[in-house]
Amino acid sequence: MANLMDTLQQRLAESKAKSFLDPAFAEFMDQQDPLRALRNEFVIPARGEIAPGADRPDEPCTYLCGNSLGLMPKNVTKYVQEELTVWGEGAVNSHFKHRFGRPWVRIEETVQEQSARIVGAKKDEVAIMNTLTSNLHFLLAAFYTPTQERHKILIESKAFPSDHYAIESQILWRGLDPAKSLICQEPRKGEFLLRTEDILETIEKHGHEIAVVCFSGIQFYTGQYFEMEKITKAAQAKGCIVGWDLAHAAGNVPVKLHDWNVDFACWCSYKYLNSGPGGIAGLFVHERHAEDYSRKRLAGWWGHDKATRFDMVNEFKAMAGAAGFQHSNPSVLCTSALLGSLSVFEQTTMEDLRAKSKLLTAYLFHLLTTEFSAAILEIITPTDPEQRGAQLSLVFKGGKMMDIFDRLCAKAIIGDERKPDVIRVAPAPLYCRFEDVRFFVSELKALVAELYA
Repeated sequence: MANLMDTLQQRLAESKAKSFLDPAFAEFMDQQDPLRALRNEFVIPARGEIAPGADRPDEPCTYLCGNSLGLMPKNVTKYVQEELTVWGEGAVNSHFKHRFGRPWVRIEETVQEQSARIVGAKKDEVAIMNTLTSNLHFLLAAFYTPTQERHKILIESKAFPSDHYAIESQILWRGLDPAKSLICQEPRKGEFLLRTEDILETIEKHGHEIAVVCFSGIQFYTGQYFEMEKITKAAQAKGCIVGWDLAHAAGNVPVKLHDWNVDFACWCSYKYLNSGPGGIAGLFVHERHAEDYSRKRLAGWWGHDKATRFDMVNEFKAMAGAAGFQHSNPSVLCTSALLGSLSVFEQTTMEDLRAKSKLLTAYLFHLLTTEFSAAILEIITPTDPEQRGAQLSLVFKGGKMMDIFDRLCAKAIIGDERKPDVIRVAPAPLYCRFEDVRFFVSELKALVAELYA
């Protein structure tokens, strides 16, 4: 944090702005941003569309909600419209003959390599398919193989509800009792975050009983970026399988699934990956499991050997790698929407995005901690930039969170709320500016002065 603040202080001096809240400082930072042109790749709703009656209705809204749903890349319209054209022109023939060179029978290959780069995987370790919770179920069906002694699954206590439901149901499906087979790692009393040493202590103590460790890469509520490599290594040393839900990590922070030796992972693509609501998801299976055909899996047609897939024989022969976990042919329209977003990611790298994200989030963190009293606002996301992505979770004291949230919405400032008292704010680096952060804090300051008077 010190280095980031040194950078911000240096830029403040260079900008000759009066303070960090001076519009001149944000303007200077945005002019210096090497990724500033990427914002033009997105459709940003107008203030009047988001908040009818707002002033300056034709200007872009302040969108700080990429952790929930990313903005629409302009290329999505292009790629989806092309598929609609091909569908209309060629119908079923477009599976094999495609005007734009993307035959539907191989549509997932158009996004496979780019997706693999984003999650630090080899191409054959990634499959683009289904939705997030479906993929988690299919992966657990193969990798959760409980025995009398090793039958437990370790998750965080406040896992995203869908993950909790899926994991609990997998335990029940096998005739086991979640009360005995599910370990929920709790934060220490009075704390929001999970300490890595506490997770490792649980693994050390119960590792011989744990079949699977399955955490989120970034915790949805607090925004905590878990030490994935360290946790994976410790759990595997105790004989556990390790899987990660990257819903809030993919496209947000650099991860190295292959190098970290992760067994499996899954992610959605509609948050930081901007593929649209309910967009197609992805999964990862490490290459060391690529030809482990003895592992029971829930099979489907698209996971069958490509060379004989259309022979229509009822003898399943799984493809090697993640492809063998596929089921139905993927949605062409959803895959094309993801391709539209990945075409923007192709113009940069996760390392460059991360560099901007760290600085942008550090700017937000500094303004919030210097402009607001801890008696009014508390940030529960880690202070260490290495342990967070492009999200800060703000606790508002005194039961005023919803009042603040509603008034922000009325000003066309979009974050999201998590009851009872948290507003999540996510300056996604692909399209958010320093001015968005500055304007949010400035308007929030005025609202707090009014509501806490």
